[in-house]
Amino acid sequence: MSTHTHHQGLIARYKDRLPVSDTTRIISLNEGNTPLIELQNIPRLIGKDVKIYVKFEGLNPTGSFKDRGMTMAVTKAVEQGSQAIICASTGNTSASAAAYAARAGIKAFVLIPDGKIALGKLAQTLMYNATIIQINGNFDQGMELVKEVALHAPVTIVNSINPYRIDGQKTAAFEIIDDLGFAPDYHCLPVGNAGNITAYWKGYKEYSTSTDTHAAIVTKRPIMCGYQAAGAAPFVAGHPIDNPETIATAIRIGNPQSWDFAWAAQKESGGWFDKFTDEQILAAQKMLSKHEGIFCEPASAASLAGLLHDLSTGKIPEGSSIVCTLTGNGIKDPDVAIMQCADAKPVTIDASLDAVKRAILDSL
Repeated sequence: MSTHTHHQGLIARYKDRLPVSDTTRIISLNEGNTPLIELQNIPRLIGKDVKIYVKFEGLNPTGSFKDRGMTMAVTKAVEQGSQAIICASTGNTSASAAAYAARAGIKAFVLIPDGKIALGKLAQTLMYNATIIQINGNFDQGMELVKEVALHAPVTIVNSINPYRIDGQKTAAFEIIDDLGFAPDYHCLPVGNAGNITAYWKGYKEYSTSTDTHAAIVTKRPIMCGYQAAGAAPFVAGHPIDNPETIATAIRIGNPQSWDFAWAAQKESGGWFDKFTDEQILAAQKMLSKHEGIFCEPASAASLAGLLHDLSTGKIPEGSSIVCTLTGNGIKDPDVAIMQCADAKPVTIDASLDAVKRAILDSL
């Protein structure tokens, strides 16, 4: 007789490693358990003997990695009696916060930069019935406002300054090791607000450290490589950027809230930060879609852009195993894909067999 296990979300799966109890009401959309996909064609195309895996977080319920942190943040907010949550967002956080607030039956307030949010993310947030406040400013200004508002209003901040967000997001590192049976040599990921690099490093450290309650799962930790957009690269500059600009809206952040933790992850792991142009990021997004059938949002592709560069220079050597985090689904930002990346264009023909046959033969 077979036993069927219904995945019920990352809190249920990793309950013994998260700050919840048997009486905690878990707010979940069955997030986590996202696929770790080995790339089959890109290593051959670039002529490198490496194992590249992508952790496709775009297959979480709202289409981004933010759901990992949000299930924990909203669960703890509800446990502590909060009736409302608030966040500043470039898009993904607002969509996730709104969805989990709807699930919990509480109110969500989101501050977003006016005209600087991808339409897919705005549509999600609207449909989840959040109160959307558009500001004539960028994410960093919105974040400062959120922190000030929380001092005067009964709302819980669910940005990554909320430590429960980091606790939820660290489970992606657990899943990678559980899937592979080992930690990769390198972990490459986009860096915006820097909560993700902080969370992955925390997860890798916890899985490689013995405690009174847990034995170490692995002995090795990966080298952490954080990649930014050239127009929004405070970690590369070594200081905040006042007016960050990039087509990769999810990492258009000049003053990361997890600044110190991200530097610690880089230094402790022996890793580095680097920056890449919008053109390089979009080229990596297109390569991943065209050759692997994986459609991620532009910011996600910064991880692959960085990896491709570091493989070409030998900074990441052949024979390595690498995981790239793809933070969000490409459907989040369809305008960029349609207008700037896609080679394929629709053709209009007569509704006849001959016309269809000609169209097919012409493209072969």
